[in-house]
Amino acid sequence: MCGIIGIASAKPVAGNIIEVLKKLEYRGYDSAGLSTIDNSEINEKKCSGRVDNLEKILFENPSKGNLGIGLSVVHNGIIENSNSIKNELIEKNYIFKSQTDTEVITLLLTDYLKDYDILNSLHKTLEKLESSFALGIIFKNFNDIVVGARRGSPLAVGYGHEENYIGSDSYALKSMTNKISYLEDGEICILTKDKVEFYNLEKDKINKEILTLSDDENKTSKGDFKDFMSKEINEQSVTSKTC
Repeated sequence: MCGIIGIASAKPVAGNIIEVLKKLEYRGYDSAGLSTIDNSEINEKKCSGRVDNLEKILFENPSKGNLGIGLSVVHNGIIENSNSIKNELIEKNYIFKSQTDTEVITLLLTDYLKDYDILNSLHKTLEKLESSFALGIIFKNFNDIVVGARRGSPLAVGYGHEENYIGSDSYALKSMTNKISYLEDGEICILTKDKVEFYNLEKDKINKEILTLSDDENKTSKGDFKDFMSKEINEQSVTSKTC
């Protein structure tokens, strides 16, 4: 199980990412990480334990950058065909530094980017993976975008002033915005600080409904639902408009 937050902004994002990761800790994560882009370089920090440990690392060695992603992890999940993909990539001389499925996804996408643009590379990556997942991605060579994609696992998009967000839990995003859209299975979103674009399984650009979350503080409980996303989808006290 993973908790994801991604921000594309006109201002530094590390502080907001930490605050959102703290809100995701109710799921019981045992490790956390944060990556930002500054001067076209990805700066990654990670730790075991609670998000407080990651915050201490950042206090001693701050992460700069107006674009970044954060991840809290209790279990990476399983890409069912991870081993076969890994073997294919090893035959192409890719070197793996870990045993995680995350690295398999990263190197698979890197390989597709040699021959295709971002959108086509993402679709080919999603088609190749056999599993349920939600992804948040940043790119060293495309340093003004955050990309989100999902299959099975929930992913929300939030809208702000000169910044936009992706998050696995829209109640965590609520500290920054109450304007939310949800990705459907197989959909991809591409965020910059100024706009959000959505694409479906056929790679067609689509519009998404924007929901306005309630300001009722009592609604920060999951109630009888298995997660906040299920609760929000079933809530009736929302207003909407088309992107």
